[in-house]
Amino acid sequence: MKFKDKLKTNDFIITAELFPPKGTDISGVLERAEIIAPFVDAVNITDNQRASMRVGSLAMCAKLLQKGIEPVLQIACRDKNKIALQSELLSASVLGIDNILIISGDHPNAGDCKDAKPVYDLDPVRLLKAARGLEAGADLSGKPLKGSPKFCLGAVVNPQANPDGLQVEMFNKKVEAGAEFFQTQVIFDAGAFKKFYEKLPKNGKIKVLVGVSLIHSVKFMQFLQTLPGVVIPESVQSRMLGAQDPLDEGIKICAELIKSLKSFAHGVHIMAIGKEEHIPKIIEASKIQEELN
Repeated sequence: MKFKDKLKTNDFIITAELFPPKGTDISGVLERAEIIAPFVDAVNITDNQRASMRVGSLAMCAKLLQKGIEPVLQIACRDKNKIALQSELLSASVLGIDNILIISGDHPNAGDCKDAKPVYDLDPVRLLKAARGLEAGADLSGKPLKGSPKFCLGAVVNPQANPDGLQVEMFNKKVEAGAEFFQTQVIFDAGAFKKFYEKLPKNGKIKVLVGVSLIHSVKFMQFLQTLPGVVIPESVQSRMLGAQDPLDEGIKICAELIKSLKSFAHGVHIMAIGKEEHIPKIIEASKIQEELN
């Protein structure tokens, strides 16, 4: 079942993400994609995440399609003007890529080329509207298209941002602009997410996939704590600090979180960040697929 069709069901949805390499050797990414593909409904490819130059998301998504793996193309508003952004959307459609996740993108100050000029010609809401405009047969200049694309559009939301009211407002604006699904910033507390989730409007159509991450080491946990909007409960910190095998403990923590979310969430988006080969272990430990079968 295609990802866009899965969104129309009541099934628990699982996606994961991979990031392209800084260089032309993509063999490792493709290997990890093949490892996780049987366990997920779609695979995101990040777009120069953390404002660091890498192989483009569009090229990697095309490679996944060649292997029969359904991709989600991430498009960051940071790097392209409205001409290039619309062109990227049309190019994706020509290649058969219709799942699109639209994000703002981290400011270049967060990356390894801090003197790069941020563009942000369109924000995510305006780009969502532009994508729907292309579907309707015209670009942002009102010029007609010869052949129109059809997309499954997604956006992001941060459940732990403060104040959360602004996130709820942005969620509503993105839905009005055409978002069909959301993937969230990483969370480690199912209860905290539920409080946020209950503030979102419910229409049964918009699916929210909760971002979860594998903490594979204490050092990685400390890195996560430096990221905006990431809150790691003291109980999780204590488990990791006291673990004899941090990776094994991290797998258990992530699996337990997924199992807790299963009771009320639409699905999860797994961000293993360089440890994607362990995603099958996480899903198996969560026993989610056993329940779905």
